[in-house]
Amino acid sequence: MSAPIIDEPVVSGFRTHNPDVLTCIANLSNDEVFTPPGLANQMLDALEEAWAEANDGASIWSDSSVTFLDPFTKSGVFLREITRRLTDGLADEIPDLDERVDHILTKQVFGIGITQLTALLARRSLYCSKDATGKHSIAKSFDRDWGNVWFERTEHIWVGGRPKHDLLDAEGDPVVVGRRCRFCGAQEDAYGRGDDLESHAYAFIHTDDIKARVAELFGGDMQFDVIIGNPPYQLDDGGFGTSAAPIYQLFVEKALSLDARFAVFVTPSRWFAGGKGLDGYRQKMLNEHRLRTLVDFPKLYDGFPGVKIRGGVSYFLWERDYDGPCAVQTMWDGKSLGPSLERYLNAYDVLVRRNEAVPILEKVRAKGEPTLDSRVSSRKPFGLATNYRGESSPVGLEDPVKLFGNQRVDWTERDDLPANRNWVDDWKVLMTRVQGTSAAVETKFLSKPIIAGPGTACTETYLVAGRFDSRQVANLYAAYLRTRFVRFLVSLRKSTQDAARGVYAFVPDLPLDQEWTDAKLYLRYGLTSEEIAFIETQVASHVGDTPVNEDEFSD
Repeated sequence: MSAPIIDEPVVSGFRTHNPDVLTCIANLSNDEVFTPPGLANQMLDALEEAWAEANDGASIWSDSSVTFLDPFTKSGVFLREITRRLTDGLADEIPDLDERVDHILTKQVFGIGITQLTALLARRSLYCSKDATGKHSIAKSFDRDWGNVWFERTEHIWVGGRPKHDLLDAEGDPVVVGRRCRFCGAQEDAYGRGDDLESHAYAFIHTDDIKARVAELFGGDMQFDVIIGNPPYQLDDGGFGTSAAPIYQLFVEKALSLDARFAVFVTPSRWFAGGKGLDGYRQKMLNEHRLRTLVDFPKLYDGFPGVKIRGGVSYFLWERDYDGPCAVQTMWDGKSLGPSLERYLNAYDVLVRRNEAVPILEKVRAKGEPTLDSRVSSRKPFGLATNYRGESSPVGLEDPVKLFGNQRVDWTERDDLPANRNWVDDWKVLMTRVQGTSAAVETKFLSKPIIAGPGTACTETYLVAGRFDSRQVANLYAAYLRTRFVRFLVSLRKSTQDAARGVYAFVPDLPLDQEWTDAKLYLRYGLTSEEIAFIETQVASHVGDTPVNEDEFSD
């Protein structure tokens, strides 16, 4: 009997092969990120432990009745590793290897491919053949070539849009443009493709009744015990990085509605702080008391080597019959940072990633002080987009305003400002909206404040972090923003480069009647030496740094 290629020693007749081919496959696109076998096995270890705790110590791999579904199968790594473990665990119950493997593949492991290519890849990983009924397949009882890894092309359902009267179709009617899929929100302009290209209309989320859809695929009596996988992450239709529309939350919500006993998923961690399309999902997850375990990889490339996922990745284990706190664990370079901490995730409106940060934040919030998010402006404080270009000189302008833009200074007419013209004559402290680098953890970075005097405005590149009557108070405020204490509190809400107003919502809005230093702030909030040391490992020192005065701002 031929066997799947794995990177383990010889087990139950499976031959070893190193390197594992599934560690060497390049990702197909931003939404199709393959799970490394090592990470898949960490997730399976977490499942094994939770199953044993819920079943009087029984091993999930020794139960021939347990069913598994990967509803977003790519490489097939989860199904392959589950099969390997079951092959070991069922040796006593089903001694014959061929019979045992056939039972596992036909009765216990199931998948739904996200594209035709990934479905074929998953079948090859699982059955050693893209045809489950072929002569090389290690499954012997299938009567369908796709076995238990299903895929059929699905189409988007376009809705909305507007008629474009200067563009007519073959019948002479105006072409409707701007339509989106009612299930996933994909733009027709990007995903309205011919039959020769993948539609990327994922069947699992393109349905109003997922239970009926799964019953249609695998049989009406199918109830899965475990759902596990790595869903597509985003709609790659013109957005980039954090601006691309996330869709992984749609897969997770559909999967959890299938009411399996356990669910384990790996996704980007950007949902911790919400963001584009994720606010409702974040609220649901933070209030979900059936989350037992959350393992977080905040460092770029740590969970997925070679794949840059802004904000890092994490996996969680959900148990249908559990109701309690979640054990949160942070990983760094493949190792855990301290012990896990059981806590309810809805203590705040965002998920605080590091366990060590929780007692610090509690001390700060215990004083009940107002916070800086009420002081900081929203995006486009003066109504001008980032790409707005003013004049190179104030010469010839009736009422010139100095305009801070993206790495430049322009001039514009006061009357040309669409919003907040009354702010022009205030002293202002500006902070860039996008703050970060390509370093391992982008949350540590907060730009230097720019002190802009009367007669100034800015484009969307900046937020107005505060407005004041004098340079002196503006200087005190800018110095406060440069403390490690403030930058640490900002980092707790800043999961990517984006530093919108909401990232300042943990920072106390203190009286600006003195210069606030880290030493004063640590004393004010009664921080211990261990808590201070933690802050200072998380945020780099800026000794000697001073805010940028507008006169020092170079083109």
